[in-house]
Amino acid sequence: MKRILTIAGSDSGGGAGIQADLKTITLLGGFGMSVLTALTAQNTVGVSAIHAVPPDFIAQQLDAVLSDIGADAVKTGMLFNADAIEVVADRLAAYGIEKIVVDPVMVAKGGDALLLNDARDALVARLIPTALVVTPNIPEAEVLSKRSIRTKDDIYEAASIIHSMGARYVLIKGGHLDGPATDYLYDGKKSFEFSKVRIDTPHTHGTGCVFSAAIATYLAMELEIKEAVERAKNFIHTSIRFGLPLGKGQGPANPYARFAREHEKYRVLEALKASLARLQKAGVGDLVPEVQSNLGYALPFAETHQDVAAFSGRLVRLGNGIVSVNGPAFGASRHIATIILTTMRHEPEFRSAMNIRFSEGLVRQCKDLGWKVCSFDRNEEPQDIKEKEGSSLEWGTESVLSKETRIPDIIFDRGDVGKEPMIRVLGRNPDEVVDKVIKLAESSKLKAQS
Repeated sequence: MKRILTIAGSDSGGGAGIQADLKTITLLGGFGMSVLTALTAQNTVGVSAIHAVPPDFIAQQLDAVLSDIGADAVKTGMLFNADAIEVVADRLAAYGIEKIVVDPVMVAKGGDALLLNDARDALVARLIPTALVVTPNIPEAEVLSKRSIRTKDDIYEAASIIHSMGARYVLIKGGHLDGPATDYLYDGKKSFEFSKVRIDTPHTHGTGCVFSAAIATYLAMELEIKEAVERAKNFIHTSIRFGLPLGKGQGPANPYARFAREHEKYRVLEALKASLARLQKAGVGDLVPEVQSNLGYALPFAETHQDVAAFSGRLVRLGNGIVSVNGPAFGASRHIATIILTTMRHEPEFRSAMNIRFSEGLVRQCKDLGWKVCSFDRNEEPQDIKEKEGSSLEWGTESVLSKETRIPDIIFDRGDVGKEPMIRVLGRNPDEVVDKVIKLAESSKLKAQS
């Protein structure tokens, strides 16, 4: 197991600093070690106090770790003052550490200073020259380069200036600029861009820490710098997309999101099998539409159709019963996955859906059961959406959910030319969806008998 040492401050709120670094290193398969440079009283709203660790104790921590365990890579974060920077630079040089990621942490998300002004010269003179890669964001790059950054040309100029300070690579993070979230890696001759769609979320606390810790971990695993940055970029993108709305301010990025999906795969498939057995026992064949049914269940933090499991070949009516052509599999149904993914954008806990036959009577019964019932009209669908294969369901589901304060029990439409009318039953999980389907089937049978 590769050894990664983080030298940074403690975030009592757990979203950034040492805490975020160790979570990231561990999740990526590294062995995380830590040297504390400062203690902060911090939460999602801001930093209320900072207690600097004495330089001699920073040195003792470094000696304790590096003289015994050693390190395959090191990342630095909040160092706070010049004395801490001097000690860190001296000890890393003494132990011959080669893979050093310098995250020049200067200001917290809330605007609180995390590096004293008189420490910036020490950062430039002592630490940046030791870096394999230095990872400033736009405001930090402006301070280091003493240049205003507004354009891509400004970024390249700043990167060249920072590279001249001695770092082998400069990675300027472009999150503070408009447009896609693009980061720029410069090696002194060439530039490389790493771009992702910008995610509109306030929950970005600790993103710089997670990103640099991921880079250090991948470098420790002997990846080349470009691949390390690209993988770390993918990792932080998912962490931001599923940021945690904790506290009253800017919630933290969520480094666990990617792993939660992997952890849940078996459980998702088993839940679908068990739910199908319930449907078969209940005899709900009358609710299967002409185009057949499907029941889907998404992984936590699902991003694509491949993160949603459903029954390949759909669920087919057989007499009064229902049978599956094949077992559940991820990526098996684009239609049901689209409904679920669209719903999860509004409420991540609602990860399951099933389509059933439409009738005006069934809609009335849903209302009689006290369910929240919503619909969309395909006649209102924009022409460009109609012409784009697979876009209608996303448009229809989104048109409903964008107007609602909570997720409805069902969403239906009355169809269109070549489009069968349909009811979609929504729920947090397949059990919840199947409960509704069975209840509706029983209600329908009772009504038919009365």
